[in-house]
Amino acid sequence: MPIIIKSDEEIEIMHEAGRILAEVLELLQAEVRPGLIILDLDTIVKEEYLRRDVVPTFLGYQGYPAHVCVSVNEEIVHGIPGDRALQDGDIVGIDLGLTHKGFVADSALTIGVGQIGQEKQRLIDTTYQSLWAGIRAAQPGARLSDISHAVQTCAEPEGYSLVREYVGHGIGRDMHEDPRVPNFGLPDRGPVLKKGMVLALEPMVNMGDWRTKKHDDGWTVSTLDGSLSAHFEHTVAITEHGPMVLTLRSDEQELAAALEQPAEVRS
Repeated sequence: MPIIIKSDEEIEIMHEAGRILAEVLELLQAEVRPGLIILDLDTIVKEEYLRRDVVPTFLGYQGYPAHVCVSVNEEIVHGIPGDRALQDGDIVGIDLGLTHKGFVADSALTIGVGQIGQEKQRLIDTTYQSLWAGIRAAQPGARLSDISHAVQTCAEPEGYSLVREYVGHGIGRDMHEDPRVPNFGLPDRGPVLKKGMVLALEPMVNMGDWRTKKHDDGWTVSTLDGSLSAHFEHTVAITEHGPMVLTLRSDEQELAAALEQPAEVRS
């Protein structure tokens, strides 16, 4: 299928969606603590979406039974909220999507629960840095695999592996549009990035091997070897001036400002 180019007006609607999503994701982030029942996060999303008059994109998508995905420790993505209580030392990935005025925003983050130690924090930090490496590579005139290569060359030298069976994607009126955006690969391959493309970039980084397994619930995906995994995601528009993060959270303003610098002075 062809890549769907969005107009300036459509990207502004997606930016509105992204701002709402970022606010709700920050609320969830603030709730994470030892003893929290994961299903409580789903309840918060349900209530906030009703209050903000937006549609929960995940709920009912191919039969998914919840408003949010919550994945703990070795779980990579698509964890279904239930009655499990978070424990001190866990790491938890929260993946959230919503639809606003017919357009989808999608974002995810991974955070520690209580005291997690340096090893787990380094996994989280590296995954986050690999997301922003991919974002910085999403320049008009670059090729799609330049994003993939930037993510890979950030994470793998730190001794981690990148999930290969689940990837980023185009996004717009549908949550999953073309193109697929792997988190690995050689540079200078694939479609040229053009103004109006919107991509959901989402590195999934494992402390061990990259291979995965799906649980009996039909949704939750974990590392095959039981190693820890972290996941970050942003919805990003390609503009004539460079990448624009549509799901930016309030603590990311400095990173976003760096994207606006001239290319020759970017770090």
